[in-house]
Amino acid sequence: MSRNSNVSRKTSETDIAIKMNLDGTGKYNISTGINFFNHMLESFSKHSMIDLDVNAIGDIEIDDHHTIEDIGILLGEAFLQAIGNKRGIKRMAHAIVPMDESVATVAIDIGGRSYCNMSLDFKNDKIGDMTADVVVHFFESFAGSAKLNIYGTVEGANDHHKAEAVFKAFAKSLKEAIKIEHDQIPSTKGVL
Repeated sequence: MSRNSNVSRKTSETDIAIKMNLDGTGKYNISTGINFFNHMLESFSKHSMIDLDVNAIGDIEIDDHHTIEDIGILLGEAFLQAIGNKRGIKRMAHAIVPMDESVATVAIDIGGRSYCNMSLDFKNDKIGDMTADVVVHFFESFAGSAKLNIYGTVEGANDHHKAEAVFKAFAKSLKEAIKIEHDQIPSTKGVL
């Protein structure tokens, strides 16, 4: 079973193309126009072992909100397409990831319902060239289109470390949740 996807979306604000392979080796080619966000998606790909190509052109001369939001939406769509009927997946997983003085916890459920609860308290308005408060919105956008639950917290002093720990914890929990463990739909309903 191939768990790949290739999606694109063009609006008046963004033009995005994404390729995803859930059973990859962590290879990535990321170009969003937002350097810190590139770094976060590269970390996500490397630590989830999901191969990821993201090519995005957005109206970042206004700000980074539309680009990051639309990438979140499209990544979720790519994930939903690649995961298929979810037969055999572990479904639920969590990860705790430290990074220097910071530590992040992320739990997910690929259960077919969208919900996101991220408690991320950044001290500064920007992390590198990325707006800090759009990190939560990225995860909300992903959860909405991927139809999964994401719950995350982070503690620490350095915003860079906190954001990176969250993306890595998300990667590790997703990597675990998409593992094929059996040949059943992991739900008492029989569908996800």
